[in-house]
Amino acid sequence: MSIEVNNESGVGIDEKLIVALAGHVLERMGINPLAELSILVVDEEAMAVLHEQWMGEPGPTDVLAFPMDELRPGPGAGARQEGDAPADPALLGDVVLCPQVAAKQAAEAGHSTEAELELLCTHGILHLLGYDHAEPEEHKEMFDLQGELLESWREVRPQR
Repeated sequence: MSIEVNNESGVGIDEKLIVALAGHVLERMGINPLAELSILVVDEEAMAVLHEQWMGEPGPTDVLAFPMDELRPGPGAGARQEGDAPADPALLGDVVLCPQVAAKQAAEAGHSTEAELELLCTHGILHLLGYDHAEPEEHKEMFDLQGELLESWREVRPQR
């Protein structure tokens, strides 16, 4: 996988950990190892501009996803199963994260900003893969899968 992180937020984040998480999610979803993903980390001002421009909503948000190629995971449309063939390689798109918004949400949720960024990155990747949560059935599918991916990540996450 080619996973690039560009941190323009002015906030220090563990870029290696974000790359490892993204690789884990893409692998579990059966995405071809030649696929490319870009993760952009921006401040609240830049996120507010993107949020207004692309979603028509004021103020910063936590995560945005900008898919490039229409791509769904391999067979099963869920976490990759043993023996599944990987989906075709593609330029997946961009996930944009805002650590300042993530920090506020993490405080409200009672966990670390790092854990919130991991959740948001996973959420953004699922959006790139075509998942959505506008309808109740979609919401359940996406959030159940997000939970499964984060749980599997906790099992393999590098300890510091």
